[in-house]
Order: sequence, then C-alpha cells, then structure tokens
Amino acid sequence: MAEALRLTETPAWRALQGHYEKIKDVHLRQLFADDPKRGERLTAEGAGLYLDYSKNRITDETIRLLIQLAAERGVAQRRDAMFAGEKINSTEKRAVLHVALRAPQGTQIKVDGVDVVPEVHAVLQKMAAFSDRVLTGQWNGHTGKRIKNVINVGIGGSYLGPEMAYAALRTFSDPAMNFRFVANIDGAAFVEATADLDPAETLFILSSKTFTTLETMTNAATARKWIVSALKSDAAVAKHFVAVSTNAAEVAKFGIDTANMFGFWDWVGGRYSMDSAIGLSTMIAIGPKNFEKMLAGFRAMDEHFRIAPPERNLPMLMGLLSIWYNNFFGAQTVGIMPYANRLRRFPAYLQQLQMESNGKHVDLEGRPVTYQTGPIIWGEPGTDGQHSFYQLIHQGTKLIPCDLIGFCQPLSEFAGHHDLLMSNVFAQAEALAFGKAAAELKEEGSPDFQIPFRVCEGNRPTNVILAESLTPKALGTLVALYEHSVFTQGAVWNIDSFDQWGVELGKILARRIIPELESRTETELNHDSSTNALIRRYRNSRGRKVLENS
Repeated sequence: MAEALRLTETPAWRALQGHYEKIKDVHLRQLFADDPKRGERLTAEGAGLYLDYSKNRITDETIRLLIQLAAERGVAQRRDAMFAGEKINSTEKRAVLHVALRAPQGTQIKVDGVDVVPEVHAVLQKMAAFSDRVLTGQWNGHTGKRIKNVINVGIGGSYLGPEMAYAALRTFSDPAMNFRFVANIDGAAFVEATADLDPAETLFILSSKTFTTLETMTNAATARKWIVSALKSDAAVAKHFVAVSTNAAEVAKFGIDTANMFGFWDWVGGRYSMDSAIGLSTMIAIGPKNFEKMLAGFRAMDEHFRIAPPERNLPMLMGLLSIWYNNFFGAQTVGIMPYANRLRRFPAYLQQLQMESNGKHVDLEGRPVTYQTGPIIWGEPGTDGQHSFYQLIHQGTKLIPCDLIGFCQPLSEFAGHHDLLMSNVFAQAEALAFGKAAAELKEEGSPDFQIPFRVCEGNRPTNVILAESLTPKALGTLVALYEHSVFTQGAVWNIDSFDQWGVELGKILARRIIPELESRTETELNHDSSTNALIRRYRNSRGRKVLENS
C-alpha cells in the first residue's frame, strides 16, 4: 500500500503547501465574518461525540486537500487492512488488532487463519467471573478477610490505561474499595501506595506480558515480600496475587496459580491494551457490566471510523488537522485540555498513545523522513490550566493547537459548578480564536500604555469535543477517537505506528548499568566519560550513606 512517491512529492502535499501560503495569515475573525454559518457547518458527529472544528485556520479547500492527501496515502486501505488482521506492524511482522478487543461476539477477525474473537471473549468472561468473585466476597485473602484494596503493578500501557480509566470512572466504583497503581521503580511509589493498607485485604494485579519487565517485576518482588512478611506464609501469594501475562512458567514460579493468569496477545500493543486483560483492575473497579459499556463505546467509534466518509469522520478529521498544523504551520505540540477533573490523567495517557506511536524518524521502507512526525502531547484539566500555562497559549510566540473536551451533564450534584466549568470551555475557545484587538481595547477605555500588553492576537486554533456525560461508554469512545486519529497521522506519514524500538534501547543499557551500581567494589567502567563519572559519583555517595548507617 505504500506509495512510490515520498509524502512531500505527492500532488496533494504540493497543493497543500501552495494553499498554506495563501491562507496562513488569514485570521479566524475574517473566516467567521465571511461565513456566518461556519460554526454550524464545520462540525461532525459520531458515536455520541460532537466535534466543532470551525475554530481551525482552515477553509473548505483545506479540508478537501487534506482528504485528498489521505486518499493518496492510502489511509482507508491501511485502515481496512488493520481491521482485517493483516500484519501492518511491518517491523515486528504482527497484526494490529486492538479493535478485536471490543469486537462483538460473532464477528470474525483472523490472524494467520485463526479467528481471534472467540479467544478475546473467553478472556473477557474469565475476567468477569473473577471480578464478580472479588466484588461479592467469594475471593478472600489468605486469612479469610475480604479484599478491599486492589493494586495494579505495571509500567507504560500496563499502568497508564488502568490508572486513567479508574480516575475517569471512579463515580462508578464501590467507595468501600481502594484502587492504587504502582509503576515507578522508585521505592517511594510502592511505600506510598501501601502505607495505609492492610496486607490481608490487598490484592495485587501484576501486569507484564513477558513477566520479566524490569520495573514491574522489581515492584512485584517487593510486593511479594510485603505480603509474605505480614501474613507469615509463602502460600499467601496465591490468594493475594493474580497475573496479566503470557509467561505461565514465570507466573507459576512467582507463586501464582496459572488458573489466575489472564492472557493477551502479541497483536495488542501496550498503549492500546486498556480494554484487554490489562483492564482487569478497571473491571473490578466499575464491574463487568460497566466494562462492557466501555467496550461498546470503543466499538461505536471503531465502526464510525470504519464506515463514515472522510468529511464526517471524526478521527480522520482530527488526524488530518494535526498534520495541517504539525507539517505546514510548524506547530510542535498539541494541548489536550479536558474540562473534567476526573480526566486529569487523560493527557498523560495520550502522551504515550501519540508519542510512542508516531515518534518515528524513518518510513516503512526504512528511509529517513524529511518532515515532522508525531507532535508533543501535553495538557492539564481545565480550569486549572487557565491559571497556569494558558497565558503562553494566548499571548506567547508559539502556535499551540488545543483540544478542549467537555461534557454536557455534570458529574456531581453541583450543577452551578458545571455551568461555570462549561462556560470556560466555550469562552476559552472563543478567546483563543478571536482574541482582543488594540482598537477594541481603546474603545473600552484601556489606558494607552497598557494596550500593547493587553492585546491578544487570537487566531489560535482549537477543536471542541463534547459528550453527554463522562460514562464508561463515553470514555471508550474518546479513547478510540484518539487511537484512530493517531492511526490516520501515521498512515499519512507512512511510518509504523505500532513498534517502539527507541524504548528498548534504554532498557538494554539500564540492565548493563545495574550491576555496576550495585557493586561494593570498584569495577572497570566502559561507558563514555560522562556516564562513568556519574556512576562513580553515585557509588561514592551511596557508599558513604551505607557507612553512616552501619
């Protein structure tokens, strides 16, 4: 499906470059003045989400050319190949089938001739049965106490998805239960997660496909010692640990009954796995029925992405707009601003989704790219960010496109609070688009000396995304929206969005350095001079501390 022409040589790209030169200085004030119905026209709906993209620096011609670019780059064909189970992760020769994780029973998706959908539903049923046992008190700890605390131990996609989902959907969880998440190898993270918990009431979910991930297994070993030390028996491990893994031998060696091992597949990347067995903690928190509603949200957006025409296809439009700013305006970041405190971990989740997927420097043929790929993703919940970094977005020298995400129904009984919250969504989008001109300030009576400092140029682009309420279904829909937007961008850039070789290099070097840090005697170091000096300084400092405490 890869085209012979490089991206920047395609007719649509060249047409977009010429179009950009014509409209790059056109202000959103002018675009709205010329088209009174623009705010109603440049919108799209799908799977329960409403997208207002009218406050982007675009015209109808921009959208036409971006859609032409997607067609020339074979985005639809690559999408269809993904849904069909073809091995579009070419560097690892794997299928890319996070969409199979939420496929309804009866759907057929084959990998190497095997329908994977029945396997997916078998794992979901096993997860549901286990979740029900924990929630109803049929699964108790080693001493017979009921499980009240669940700690997910993972890293990357095995952590960010479950943590984000729990924060987002905590309204739907049992307030009598505690859910914690440990990822960082810093021992303080484990201490903080367990400090106020009773080991006899605590269940650990160890999430590692290989059951060898350094950070996860280091924290798992500490958790094992914590349980065994408190409950005075190695047998306690079997009642206080379950595993999300594919390595049955290592799981059994740890002391976990492999009947309590929940599997997943190599065609699921970690950052796309929150609706697989990696989401076991989410299912226990919100219950199997709500987890199924979340899957239904994913499924609805999958279907929308698969069948909606490009001009009404939310993920495709958002992905193409990201390319417009990234590759033509030179914007290097995208701000994700959810106006819902429960979505406070959503920007961090999307950081991994986007930056690990599309942070690539070569195309599918292994050729260096000559254009920017994945943008930097960052953000915080509104309205917190308005009193922090919004100043730079409004009056700084950098162009920062933003997604503002809001919900029409409140999550609390304080409806007045929600009206204030949502007024800020609409006000910020308006202010970023239209700003405040010097003439307006003068007419309002602002002192002349203040006017240069108070001018807000506007012309800052935003997408406004609205959902009815932050429910499990809405969360699934939102996550799938961004998954497919990332896919669209990667397909246009002709890169592999589903490998992560850069992540592996640091892991390899860390394993080499660990014994050098642990050594109590001077050993030969063969790194660069900076790394050698840092290791020696650390060893000397740690050695002094050991002597002080001896």
